[in-house]
Amino acid sequence: MKNALLLLPGLLACAVAQANDALNLPETLITASRQVEERSASSAASTVFTRDDIDRLQPYSVADLLRRVPGLSITTNGGLGSLTGISLRGTSVTQTLVLVDGQRIASASAGQPSLEFINVDQIERVEVIRGPRSAIYGSDAIGGVVQIFTRQGSQGLEARVKLGVGSNQTFTRDLALSGGNGQTRFALGASLNETDGINRTTNSVGGDRDDDGYRNRAFNASLTHNFTDDLEAGVRLLEQTGNTEYDLMGDPEDDFSLSTAAAHLQWQVNNLWRTRLEVGHSEDRRDTLSSTFPSSYDTYRDSASWLNNLSFSDAHNLQLGLDWYEDRLSSTAGFDNDERYNQAAFAQYRFSGEQISAELGMRHDDNEQFGSENTFNGALIFALSDNQQVVASYSEGFRAPTFNDLYNAFGANPNLRPEQSKSYELQWRGRFAETVFEASAYRMDIEDLITLDATWTPQNISEVRINGLELTAERDILGWYTVASATWLDPRDRATGNQLPRRPKRLLSIDTDRQFGDFGVGFSVVANSTRYNDAANTQELAGFGTLEARANWLMSDTTRWDLAVSNVLEKEYALSNDFAGNPYRNEELNARLSLTWTPQL
Repeated sequence: MKNALLLLPGLLACAVAQANDALNLPETLITASRQVEERSASSAASTVFTRDDIDRLQPYSVADLLRRVPGLSITTNGGLGSLTGISLRGTSVTQTLVLVDGQRIASASAGQPSLEFINVDQIERVEVIRGPRSAIYGSDAIGGVVQIFTRQGSQGLEARVKLGVGSNQTFTRDLALSGGNGQTRFALGASLNETDGINRTTNSVGGDRDDDGYRNRAFNASLTHNFTDDLEAGVRLLEQTGNTEYDLMGDPEDDFSLSTAAAHLQWQVNNLWRTRLEVGHSEDRRDTLSSTFPSSYDTYRDSASWLNNLSFSDAHNLQLGLDWYEDRLSSTAGFDNDERYNQAAFAQYRFSGEQISAELGMRHDDNEQFGSENTFNGALIFALSDNQQVVASYSEGFRAPTFNDLYNAFGANPNLRPEQSKSYELQWRGRFAETVFEASAYRMDIEDLITLDATWTPQNISEVRINGLELTAERDILGWYTVASATWLDPRDRATGNQLPRRPKRLLSIDTDRQFGDFGVGFSVVANSTRYNDAANTQELAGFGTLEARANWLMSDTTRWDLAVSNVLEKEYALSNDFAGNPYRNEELNARLSLTWTPQL
């Protein structure tokens, strides 16, 4: 462990091309400090899914992949393509920052990212930082940060053709071409996924009796070029468009478009200084086609960042950064203001010693609407031995009010203050033989929580305290690669003593897989305890446990068959209710068979 801590300064001074290689490695991390580092040297509790993990686990959506993250629970309004939210460490669905290739994707109106529209076939890697990270990223990073990296190219030239079929008339098609050499890498991909879906609610009145379909067309592209060993430039694009149906009066459906574009230029100026310039654009457009409630909510966001890393020695590193982004909203609803900007500066100092390492950071945000906000973080890492370490940390977070909160012509409050959090955490990490253990205990206090009063006007009135404990273990057991996690949460409104809505208090996840030559099998168990649909804790949603089975066959070096069966025991459960109190359905059983062909060209 001491040696691992000392690896960090060397990593920071390495050639810039290693940032691309890091996407393939499970033991590196990019999101925690916006630079490549060893996971063992980071102060953040983290979960990483590489492309190999995604292929092994065979998730049918991003939510299906993330539900196994310690401390993370999912809320959906039905099946594939339905409104999806994540609660990380007991926080709300708007209190976790979600990035795609460094770009924010949350809607400016509601503040919730449209995770349900991101196709897992377009993903190279997912990193989840558990705990506040506002001293690095600013607003929204109270519960943590989820960053999705899109596909990248590799050495050589490779094509990918994937065809799949599943329950409820589900069909997937994916075509891709990628390649590269020592200087240039590229990737191109396109996919079409569609399903007839299920009837998402138990309501059987009028148009709500029908199945709710979903159609998604996706395109991704990336290009990275090293002009020299010290100078790199790159661009990444992702676009998801389609249509999703759901149950509500007027038999509505949404046409949607979710897209991101990111470009960077990185220069290793000398042994001391590395600088990186990033620019980006993201859009979240949603048009509701309904005879009763037609509407349009379109978010456009431009951003720019300038990041600088100064490695003074093997032990001392300073990171300096400037961030800017502007949100614009176009909507059929009435908003008193439809755009605002945010600009920020941050600094983080890191000391890496043989026994003790430390981290101290600060960020200042200046927002056009609510003024300025300062956030801090600090951490100490103690190396108990070569295979054990303890991390003690303090982190602050905040979330800016949304356009709905501030500017909506019906019930807005322009005097709202940002939500603020303070988090205290103690982690223990250990590696014994082939077993890796991690434990995290934390307390988070959130003030000025934005809630609706009796007139449906948002107010800063609630205070929340969340206590949590996360345990994870990873081990090869008789040839079965097994990852297990258990979480205990106590998310409470301090004024009422009630459990926060749609957050379970206990979570369990187990994944185990084994390869028998060309054949592989795996199983997953996910369990959540009771949750409540409402803040008053009057609508109880029963706890549940689900079992998933999967198998794969490497028919040849270039051909692979995959079979996944979700909810094998056909468990009926609901993660939320609709406005009338009717539970949203989840698929009782879903089987998917796919064929992937990857010829070397």
